[in-house]
Amino acid sequence: MSAAYSGTHKDYLKTIYLLTVDGGRAETGQIAEKLRVTPASVTDMIQRLASESPPLVDYQKYHGVTLTSEGEQVALQVLRHYRLLELFLHEILGYSWDKVHTEANRLEHAISEYFGERVAEVLGEPTRGLYGSPIPSKDLEMPHQNLVCLHDLRPGESGIMHSIWDEDPGLFRYLEKYGLKPGVKLSVLDYSPYDHNLHLQVEGQEKEVVLGASVTAQIFVEKE
Repeated sequence: MSAAYSGTHKDYLKTIYLLTVDGGRAETGQIAEKLRVTPASVTDMIQRLASESPPLVDYQKYHGVTLTSEGEQVALQVLRHYRLLELFLHEILGYSWDKVHTEANRLEHAISEYFGERVAEVLGEPTRGLYGSPIPSKDLEMPHQNLVCLHDLRPGESGIMHSIWDEDPGLFRYLEKYGLKPGVKLSVLDYSPYDHNLHLQVEGQEKEVVLGASVTAQIFVEKE
C-alpha cells in the first residue's frame, strides 16, 4: 500500500502520527524539531501530502495538521516495520538498545511486506517493541493501551514502565544507567512542585532516582 510513497513522505507521516496519537494536531514547529528540518520545509511537505490523491493529511493553516485515514494507514505500516526491525536488530543481531534507532530508520523504508512478516514470525509475532511501545498488527490496528505519563504520578503512586516516547539514543543510555527500562516497577517517593522533579524508587535499585520533567514527560507507565 505505502510502496508508492517516498521515504520522506513516510517519515513525515510517521512523525505526525506520533505527535497526534493523543488526539491533538501537530504543529509545524513540532514536526520540524523532530525531523531536524526547517519550518518552511515542513510547510512545503505538508502541502504536498495534503494535495495527494487521496489526501494523506488534513492541513489547516495556523491550526496544525492531522492524518487522514489513508495517511494513518501508511504511518502505521511504517511504524510496524520500524518497531519490528528494532526488536530484530536487538534480539537476533545483538545490537545494543541505544544503537538500533538509526539502523531501523535506514531499513524501515527498504524492506518488503513479505520480509516484514517474516521478521514478525521469527520474533514470535510480538505486540510490543524494544522500548515497550505497541506494534501495529498485521491488519494495521494499534493494540489498546491504558497508560499514563510518569510525569503525572505523585507520591504513593506506582506503575510498570511501559514505553519511552522519545527516540533519542542518548536518552536510552541515560535511563539504562539507572535501571529504567520497560517492565520495571517505578514508585514515586517525592515530588517537587517548584522544579517538577520526581524522586523514584526503581525496582532492583537501592538508591532513589531523581528525574526532571523533560525526562518524565517521555516515559509512559501502566499505573498500578
